[in-house]
Order: sequence, then structure tokens, then C-alpha cells
Amino acid sequence: MNQTVIMTLDAGGTSFRFSAFRGNQSVTPVITMPSNGDNLEICLANIIRGFEQIRELCPAKPAAISFAFPAPADYPRGIIGDLHNLPGFRGGVALGPMLRERFQVPVFINNDGDLFAYGEASAGFLPYVNGLLEAAGSPKRYRNLFGITLGTGFGGGIVRNGDLFLGDNSMAGEIWQLRHKRNPHMNVEEGASIRAVRRVYAEEAGIPVAQAPDPRVIAQIASGEAHGERMAAEEAYRRMGEVVGDALVSALALVDGLVVVGGGLSNAHQLFLPALVQELNSTYVSPEGVPRRRLETEVFNLEDESQLSKFVGGNTCELTVPLGGGKIRYDRLSRLGVGITRLGTSQAIALGACAFALRALSRGAESSG
Repeated sequence: MNQTVIMTLDAGGTSFRFSAFRGNQSVTPVITMPSNGDNLEICLANIIRGFEQIRELCPAKPAAISFAFPAPADYPRGIIGDLHNLPGFRGGVALGPMLRERFQVPVFINNDGDLFAYGEASAGFLPYVNGLLEAAGSPKRYRNLFGITLGTGFGGGIVRNGDLFLGDNSMAGEIWQLRHKRNPHMNVEEGASIRAVRRVYAEEAGIPVAQAPDPRVIAQIASGEAHGERMAAEEAYRRMGEVVGDALVSALALVDGLVVVGGGLSNAHQLFLPALVQELNSTYVSPEGVPRRRLETEVFNLEDESQLSKFVGGNTCELTVPLGGGKIRYDRLSRLGVGITRLGTSQAIALGACAFALRALSRGAESSG
């Protein structure tokens, strides 16, 4: 296990939660500070105080600070832009350089969707799937991952062959900006978030949106565990799966990797994953009326035992190398899979932050600023 200690931060709109990790293990208790996001001076003081207290609790000198912070931002340089949930940040705040000067360690800041994907690629879903393939004797391995989070918003992140893909403006993987399948004048987040589930439930149940329960209760209604309009609840989650799946078709046509789903709504995955995967396997129609797959690859729901078995089993054969006469194994089933976080969303983000810092330090990369 890597012995390097990394300090990290879970930055919310109302509170900041500080901790430190070594390898994949937390080595300090969590320290919580109010964010005071409407007052920049107090907010920055709380960030400094939180990291100072965590540093005192660390079992060894921290090698870096690495954490997620809301966008917009110039993440590689550690500059935070105009934030909605932390209104004190206006006009650009050099948060990374400030922390580097204060603590004299490298500082790495990224988006939470990116770090969720990186955590699952490093220690969660990606090694889980590759481990299943290895145990089955399959030659197939995956190196690319698209991570999405479903909750207050619709976040995303891309990991390509062990590297986090950020883009030139720190905006790669922003899947929420794609069009809404059912309402093309809106972005897809309006069909892939807590408010979307509540809105559809209200429409189907014939009640005002303000009277719609939260998605956790809607999931209980859909499963028969709570009183309410069951068909409306089922449709709310089914429709979210359809809309998310449509957006992922566009993403996977470019990324060609596994998909891992996190965020609070992922707890109800049994209600929306079937529709999501069905959409990923949907077809176009040619001008001649011939149906054609939207994706070249077949996509499997890896939370469904029968689909997981087919995915892992693949279709492996042995080929003879032309002229040379040697043998090589070949899996003829071109496929992708969708599944749920193996770490939990918050843990994946924290481990992603640590893994990002360790990879950067090993390469001698410069920190923010």
C-alpha cells in the first residue's frame, strides 16, 4: 500500500468536510467547517483552518492537497470562477495557489464528477469488472471509463487509459449539457436529476410538483414499500433511465468505455437501469427503413445476473496466426457494460482525489498555479 498521505476536502454548498487518506484508507477523522459561501474572506479562512486541523492529525507529513471543488474553474491552475452555490467566489479566486503557498505542498483541484470517475477507475468499478474477466479466463480488459452522477445535477467524468481527461477548458465530460431527448429545447439534466424524478411523478400522478415526495420515497412507492401512485413512480424512474441512456449513447460513441453510475439516485438503479440499457441498445432507421444500432457495441446491465454472466463469458475463440502457425485467443463479442458505484459516491471522489495526486506526484507534475 502506498504510504503517502494526501489531505482532501468534500466541498458542499453549506459545509466543508476535511480528511486525509493513505492508500485507500482514511487516516484521520472528518473535520467539518461551515462553508460561509457568501463571504469569501470567512470561506477561505475556514478552508485554511480545516486543512490546518487535519494536518495536525495526520500520522505523517502530507505530501499534497487534492480535492473536488465546484465549477466553473481553471482546474489545472487552481483558479475558481463564479460559483452559484458559493456566491462569495466572483471574478476568479486563486484557491490552489493560495493553499500551495500556505501549506508548502502541491495542490490539485478537480471537478467532483471527474474525481468520481477517477476513483472508480482506480479502485472501484473498473478493477472490479476486469477482475471478473480475469477470473473467467477472458482475454478482454477495459481501460476507459465514463462516470456519471445522478442527484441534484447530472455530472460526468472521463478516464482514458489511466488518465483523467479534462479538456482544454476543464469542461470535458460535461454530459449535462447535451440535449434532453424528450424536450430538445432543454438540457438533459432537466430529465436526469432529483427535480426531474419529482416533476415526472407529479405529472403522472396529477399533483403539483411542490407536493411530490423526494426520490427516495418515490422509489419506495415504485417498489410497493410506501403508499402513493405506483405507476407514476415507476414511470418517473423509467423515463429518467431513457433520457440518461440517450445522452450516454452520444458519449459512448466517442469514449467507447464502461459506464459507472453514482450519486444519490443510483440507490434506485433497479428502477432505471433497464430503461437506460435498452436505450443504449436502441436503433436508428436508415432512409430505406432498415434499423441500425446506435452503438456498434452491445451494452449489458452489469447489475443483472444473467446479463453479467453473458458479458463476462464473452465469445472467445482461438485463431491461428497466418503463415506463422501460432495461436492467439480472440473475443468476438464487442461489448460495453453499465453498473453502479462499487465504492460509494463520496468515497470514490475522495479516493479519486488521492489517486490523481499520487499519479501527478509520480510524474513530477506541477500543482495548481
